[in-house]
Formats: sequence, structure tokens, C-alpha cells
Amino acid sequence: MSLAIKNASLTLEAKTILDDVSFAIQPGRLNALIGPNGAGKSSLLRVILGFEPAARAHIAFEGTDFHALPRRSRARIAALVEQTAATDQLIDVHDVVMLGRLPHQGMWAADSETGDEEIAARAMARAGVTEFATRRFSTLSGGEQQRVHIARALAQSPQLLLLDEPTNHLDLSAQIAVMEILRALADEGLTILVTMHDLNLTAAWFDHVVALDRGRVAAQGAPQHVIDSAFLARVYGVAAAIVPNPASGRPMIAYEP
Repeated sequence: MSLAIKNASLTLEAKTILDDVSFAIQPGRLNALIGPNGAGKSSLLRVILGFEPAARAHIAFEGTDFHALPRRSRARIAALVEQTAATDQLIDVHDVVMLGRLPHQGMWAADSETGDEEIAARAMARAGVTEFATRRFSTLSGGEQQRVHIARALAQSPQLLLLDEPTNHLDLSAQIAVMEILRALADEGLTILVTMHDLNLTAAWFDHVVALDRGRVAAQGAPQHVIDSAFLARVYGVAAAIVPNPASGRPMIAYEP
């Protein structure tokens, strides 16, 4: 199901965060939102979800005005995996994942007739965290915690999945594990938008990128059409060469030591 962002603008404390941002993304592919620190990537995710009251934007999901829907209805459609969501609470992985079922529950939470336990179990299996179900969330590694948060988001049964730098601070193995999960979900038709910091990882895995620069759309398209030397110089202020990835032929950034 397609997501269309039209004329998204946000000003906070007299500072322009987003300036008339418009683009659309399609299901069935991995969509990345890239740009330097402070470009407005995380803020745009919040605007899409309706978390920024000061924003002006028209957000349409499958042709429907997303912001006109009740908050609970929006939570049943869209799930967010934040960049950092640690907790000191003594909560186990199963209970973290079950938080994803809250938008679908009534006043008295889960019961055997709602199917919440089965849905959470499937979400944990998809994210590869079933073996951690009874573990304290705080005892897991960063990569394991990130996969638990993906499981929690999947437990919402979303049609739209938003992730804010899900591979940040993860080692290579954990990055690949997260990207494999997202690739499989995209291939199944889920609409996915991910903010990304690592451009080589973005070029290797994503089908479509939208680049923000100082709150505006600077470029968009397939990675091989967006990520080139001129783009790096203009948006990131970096001089670097682009070489083909030996494994895939996709663009790879080569920096001068």
C-alpha cells in the first residue's frame, strides 16, 4: 500500500526542520530516507505518524488521509521502530513484543480469544527472537534488542513499517540480520520506510532512496542513480569516488585515506 507525503513542513523554535517535503513510496521494495545529521529524517517520521502537532502536512496512505484517522486506527496501520528504545524495567522479551498488540486490544488487554499470543509468537519467529522470549530485555545485546523491537512492531500487524536508523551502532553481523528481515518483509509487500546513516549499507540493500538536505528533498530514485560523487559533494560535503560493488555492481563509496 502506497504512502504519499505532500508539503510536509515543520518549524520549531523559529528553526525550519522540514520545508515543503513531498514524495511517495511504494510497497514491495525497501525505501530509505538518507541525509546528513540534522537533515530532518527522524522528524519526518514523527510528522508522518502525527506526533508533531506543529507540523503542516498531508499524509495519505492508500489514498486515505492518514492524519484524519483516530489515533488507535493509525496505530493499527503504522508501526515505528525507534533508534534507541532501551529500558531499565525488569521486563522480558515476550512482554516487550506483546506491547505491539495494545492498539488491537480493548480495555481489559489480551485474552485467549484475541489471538494476541499467536500473533506475538509469529512476530518473534519472523524476527528470530523466539529463543529470547523469557530473557530479560536488558540482558540482550544491541542487535538482539533491535530484533526484539522489530518483533514488537510486527506484532502490531502493520501495513506501514517505519524504522529510525535500525542498524546504528550494530556490528556487521547484526546489521545483516536486521537487513535480511527487512528485505523479506518488503518482498512480501509491506510498505517500509527506513532512515539510514550508512550510505554503503543503503546502496547495498535498498531499492529506492529519498535524500533530505536541510529539510528539503535533495534527490530521490534508485541508489545507483542518486549516490554519486556529485551528490556526496553537494549534500554531505565529502569528496569521494564511487566504485561498483564487486558482489552486486551497486555503488560503493571509496574514500581517500
